[in-house]
Formats: sequence, structure tokens, C-alpha cells
Amino acid sequence: MNKLLLSAALLGTALQTISLSAHADQALQTAISGSHRSPANVARDPARHPLETLQFFGIRPDMTVVELSPGGGWYTEILAPYLRQNGKLIAAANDPASDSEYGKRAYARLRQKLDANPAIYDQVSTGIFEPPKKISYAAPGSVDMVLTFRNIHNWIPAGEANVQEIFNSAYRSLKSGGVFGIVEHRLPASRTQDEKASSGYVHQSYVIRLAERAGFKLAGSSEINANPKDKADHEGGVWALPPTYANKDKDRANYESIGESDRMTLKFIKP
Repeated sequence: MNKLLLSAALLGTALQTISLSAHADQALQTAISGSHRSPANVARDPARHPLETLQFFGIRPDMTVVELSPGGGWYTEILAPYLRQNGKLIAAANDPASDSEYGKRAYARLRQKLDANPAIYDQVSTGIFEPPKKISYAAPGSVDMVLTFRNIHNWIPAGEANVQEIFNSAYRSLKSGGVFGIVEHRLPASRTQDEKASSGYVHQSYVIRLAERAGFKLAGSSEINANPKDKADHEGGVWALPPTYANKDKDRANYESIGESDRMTLKFIKP
């Protein structure tokens, strides 16, 4: 192939890549703008930055993606329609036959949400994620991306070994080159993280250490979800801030002025 033909071929490949990327971004924006989303969830978009966050992680609509602990489905509302046609979403949730009543209720709430709108959620599959005893959501080396949003502080009370196993499970499930994307409330390095992360905030260095122990490489960190107004020193921890307002009317105006928590946004790669 002469230089002219080679240059044309490279240009064509580059243009195709740009076109596919633009299409993926438009599809993501369409999912975020969907009328199926809860108005309460949409109201939090300015604080949670779903478009920018998922773009940072490098999501594509043809990926197989695991969402660990989807909770009420804030991100599920976006991921499900985005991946529905060409990809796959696995909601790693509680066991429907859980030993705990809480686990059974949590799964039932998620199942009800999925079943209520098959036009959006009919292709979502579920896996069992009830650490530390039950973690079974994807076959080894079968997924392109694992995501978790503001969950690590909930896992820490079970002990660091159990949290490490969650990170290990994400590593096992991913293909080589796969992405582990994390958003979590960030504790300033100058403040002490107790063994139960009782404030709801976690050191960024702690999260990176767990991921690297699992075998991940840090590919990047972003300040997309940063909030410099949040000093992580609130009575009642992170839950004092919106949208929870755990202290009710006490200092509410102050918490409103701070806004939602300061959050780390980390992207890890499985080599």
C-alpha cells in the first residue's frame, strides 16, 4: 500500500472512530434525558454528573456492564436503556432467597422496578451480590466494565478482608483491559478513617490500595464529582448533607449551601 492509500485508510479509521464515539455519547445523553427516569433522580443530575462520569469511565453501548449494589436504581435508570440494544447490564443485587429480611425486601424493590417497565428493563439480568457470604454475579473474564457508586463505605464494616474480596471479584469478572469504575464519598487525607467508615467517607488512598492489591492499575482519577465546600466534618456524617438531611431542620440551610458530598471518581484497568 502506498503512502497516499495508507493515509486515506488511517483517516477513514479515525473518522469512523469519531463517528462511533459521537453516536455513543448521543445514546448516553438520550438515556439520561429519558422520560422513564424518576423526577427525583433527574433533579440530582447536577450533583452526580452521570454523563461526564460514564464518559470518563469509557462506557460504550455494546459493553457488558455490572453494576454492584444498584440500590434504588439511580444509575440503573441510565445504564439499562443505554445498553439494552447492543450491550448487557447485570445488576449485582441481593439474593431473592436471602437469609435476611432486608436482603429479600431490597431485591423485591429492585425486581418491582425492573418488571414495571419492560420497555426499559426487560434485558437487565441480575446476579447475586450479598457480601461477604454470597458473591456470584458474572463468570470469570466475561464482562467489560464493573461500576459501583457510593457503596464502599457500606462494605467496610464487614472488615477489610471482605472488602478486598469484593474488589477481587470485580477483577475476576472482567476481561483483560476491562474497567472498574468507582465513585465514593471522599475523606480528606488529614482526617482519620475509622475501621467502620462510620462517617460514610473513605480515604481515596484506601480505595486505590484495595484495587491495586486485587491486581488493578489506576488508569485515571477525575474531579468530576468533587465538591470543595464539603469538609467531611458534619454531625451525622455524610448523611447530614442533601439529599438525606439526617439532622432534619438542624443547620439545614448550611447543608443546602454545601450541597452533595465531595466524591472521588476513579478508573481502574485490569491488565
